[in-house]
Amino acid sequence: MSFHVFSNQDERRAFCGSDVLEMQACLLPKGTDISKIVSVDSIKHWKDNSLYICDENWFCRHYSAIFNGGFYNNGQNGIVDVCGINYYPPEMVESIIESIKSAKPDGYETLLIWLGQNKNHNGIYILGI
Repeated sequence: MSFHVFSNQDERRAFCGSDVLEMQACLLPKGTDISKIVSVDSIKHWKDNSLYICDENWFCRHYSAIFNGGFYNNGQNGIVDVCGINYYPPEMVESIIESIKSAKPDGYETLLIWLGQNKNHNGIYILGI
């Protein structure tokens, strides 16, 4: 399985270092301007409650169609950028959850649990390597 939650950052470093994608809840208030949400200054990496993806090729094979349309740091949107910021607002998260339930891609159970725990936030990020 390529989705992981770690109890602390020492555990993450020992398991996979920093060569991971990080799924993180957006904790900025709802209504925050998109330019602030996708700003590099708004991002704080390596949260203990993040979901980590240790194989970006696996993730893209199984999930790129589901996570299509996220917003990049430049305000544009498109396919998952495994080297940058991808932001998905709350309404997209609901659609993503439904797509995952329907498609049931590899490892989906762990992802659905994490998304369910974080769906009341102001969306989610996928933070690239």
